[in-house]
Formats: sequence, C-alpha cells, structure tokens
Amino acid sequence: MLLLAASWIGVGPPWVINPRPLEAGAVVLIGVVAVTVALRRRYPESVLVVLNSVALVWSAAHFPGVLIPLTSVIACYTLAALRGWRWGLAGSVLSALGALVAIHLAFGARVPAGLSGTVVWMIATAGAAGTAVGYYRALLVATRAQLAREAQTHEEQARRHVVEERLRIARELHDILGHTMASISVQAGVGMHLLATRPAQAAEALTTIKRISDQGLTDVKTMLGVLRSDNEPDEPRTPRGGLDQLDALLDPVRVAGVEPKLNVHGSARSLPAAIDLAAYRIIQEALTNVLRHGRASTVQLDLHYEPSQVVIQVRDDGRAASPGDTTTNGRNGHGISGMRERALALSGQFSAGPHPQGGFRVRCALPTRDES
Repeated sequence: MLLLAASWIGVGPPWVINPRPLEAGAVVLIGVVAVTVALRRRYPESVLVVLNSVALVWSAAHFPGVLIPLTSVIACYTLAALRGWRWGLAGSVLSALGALVAIHLAFGARVPAGLSGTVVWMIATAGAAGTAVGYYRALLVATRAQLAREAQTHEEQARRHVVEERLRIARELHDILGHTMASISVQAGVGMHLLATRPAQAAEALTTIKRISDQGLTDVKTMLGVLRSDNEPDEPRTPRGGLDQLDALLDPVRVAGVEPKLNVHGSARSLPAAIDLAAYRIIQEALTNVLRHGRASTVQLDLHYEPSQVVIQVRDDGRAASPGDTTTNGRNGHGISGMRERALALSGQFSAGPHPQGGFRVRCALPTRDES
C-alpha cells in the first residue's frame, strides 16, 4: 500500500516526462515487488533478478514514481550481505546495467544530468554496505565458534588434569602403602619368630616397624593433603623421597634377612625433582616386590650416573616365575605397571623380568637432559 501510494503521488525526483496513470498492471508489479522483497533473505539471487526485471517493466511502461525502480538497491544489499563480496559485486554490476537501461527507457534522449551517476553510486554503496555487514556477521560467528572451542578445550584440559592428578595420587599411595605394609609384614614375622629365642633382635624388628609406620603415615598424610581444598603453599604436594634416602629403603630389607648390595657407578649428582622422586619410587617398589615375592637372600642395587641419564637396576637371586605366571611371585600386577608408567611418563625406558642367570631383574633408564 505504501508503494502504491508513493507511486500515485509521485514521491521522489521526476521519473518520466509524461507518466501514465496507474492501472491494474502497476498494481500487479507493486504486488510482485512486495512479495519478492519479503523473500529476499531466502532467495537473494532470484530476488535480485525479479526486482531488476520489475524496474525495467515499470520504466518501459512509464508508470510514475521512482521507488519501484530503486528497489533493486535492496536486492544488492541483501545479496552482498548473505553471499559475500563476489556475489555482491556481480549483483551490483547487474543492477547498475539494469538501472541504466531503465533510465534510458523512461527518459529516452532527455535523461537529466547526473541521474545515471547518482543511481549507479547508490547501487554501489548498497553493495559495499552489504559486503561490510556480511563480513561483520561472519566474523561474529567465527569469533563465537572460536570462543566455544576454547571453552571446550579448557574444560577438556581441566578434566584431563583432574584424571592425571588422581592417577598420580593413586600411584603414590600404592607405592607408599605397598612398601610400608610389606615391610611391616616382614618385620612382624621376624619379630614373632625371634621373640622367644632372641628378644633383642625382636625388639629391633619392632623398632623398625615403628619407624616404617611413622614414615608411611607421614607420606600418606602428605598425599591426602593434596586433596584438601584449602590453600597451604608451604605444604609439600609430593611425599618426600629421593636417591639420598636409599638407606631408609635398604634397612627393612636388611632386617628382613635379605642382604642388600648397593653399587653406585659414576659421580652421584643432584637430579631434577621429578626424576629423583621417580627413581626413588621405582627402587622402593622393586624392593617391595623382592620382600613380597622374591624369596631371595640377596638383592643388588646398581645406580649408574651417566651424562644424559640415570640407570637403575635391581636384581635379586630369588626364584623367578615364568613370564605369564602371576600366582607364584605376583610380579605381573600393578607394581610392575606402576613402575613402567612412571618411567614412560618421563620419556624413560623400563624393563622387568626373569634374569637369564637366575632371579628377577628390574631395569630403568631415566633421562636427565633437562637438568640445569
């Protein structure tokens, strides 16, 4: 209705010299324009063609009013905004050519000065504005998608860190409790055996049990402290342990009746904290397995300090089981896998199995290249 009224009163600059009165054909064209404009977002290419065609027919019929021919500007803007600058440029060129033809049909040889340039400028401006809006919308969508991906990545990283922390805590607790309980069990057996015949040695076994228990409780308390939510920056987040505390690991072995032999090759040096703790825990678990399953009389611990790595080897002279036998010595359980995971997590190498000359051997090489 607005287009019909504007055309009736001749809104806009003079369009034709001798306009025809509005008739049924003009009303039909206005209806086509109204329907087409309503569908411009769904079918922008078709709308551009239809609106330019209506402008040509309107001009050729010399109907009054300039608004109907200028509706192609809306089509240029919409096409550029929805389809990008290439489609926008093509639509602008097509609309500009259609506008020049429409002007020629309406005015013939008496085209007002500057009219063609003004119309072409309006069409080009509409195409450029549509392109800018299209780029802005695409940038907004891309930015939102990027923010969503980053948020998802952060959530996945947080979940992965939680899982890794749980695995680390579980591994530490396994090593701490496994070594502590195995040592206590062995020492308790020694004390019960010697209580009646050699009370002094039985008392020594009880003293060892007390020391091992205190150490284990301290380490467990430290690990459980990691799970607390309160911020205590001065509290250690990892149970104390390192190669400088090997004597604390060898004493229970010695008291249990297994003779430990420690050989250090090369110059002992300070290792990175992660390497030092991993080496300590691997030795601890290997000695625990000797006490639990090895039935050994001696265990030999070799430490090789090499320029780029530290190599650990723990070998006992006990009865080794076949590779698939877990019932006789139990060494294919979580202890072996835990030691392997510690080594691989630090890009190290790990092997464990029966030794060709008898007994069982655990060998681990941990790189120390990051030492500074």
